[in-house]
Amino acid sequence: MTVLAEGNLQITVPNGVDARKFDDAGHGLSHCMKAVDFIFELADRYLFVEFKDPDHPQAGEKDRAQFISLLRAGGLDEDLKYKYRDSFLYQWALGMTGKPVYYYVLVAAEDLTTADLSVLMDKLKRNVPSGLPDAVAWTHPVAEDCGVFNIESWNRLMSEWPVKRVPP
Repeated sequence: MTVLAEGNLQITVPNGVDARKFDDAGHGLSHCMKAVDFIFELADRYLFVEFKDPDHPQAGEKDRAQFISLLRAGGLDEDLKYKYRDSFLYQWALGMTGKPVYYYVLVAAEDLTTADLSVLMDKLKRNVPSGLPDAVAWTHPVAEDCGVFNIESWNRLMSEWPVKRVPP
């Protein structure tokens, strides 16, 4: 198994999955392209995963509240959209888009409700087209599907990919 970290959040990746930290200087285009935190290649699909951590132990209550308010108001919608699009474009330029791509955002905030997550997911799906639109003759979706999770829902639905917080 592989363990990757973003801040003090860790994700354990199952054996047989090509896992890489993508949002670092390694891709060489951080000056002009946004990047998701992780890209995972499975035999039949890619997972693009972005972590947001307003509950980070070093975040103050005011910063945390501002982040959650901004998130609920749609203030991060553009950032999440461009992280996906630029990462997808980067993969496309590498010739690595022959598999469906799923985009998952984990927001490590304990007080996000199921309703909050549902609203955030709906907004993400409007900004990152998932599936094949009815009115367009696309042969491949830009994203197969999108999802927004908190740690609890991620670990329940993605139990083979557990996320945990480690001490700073």
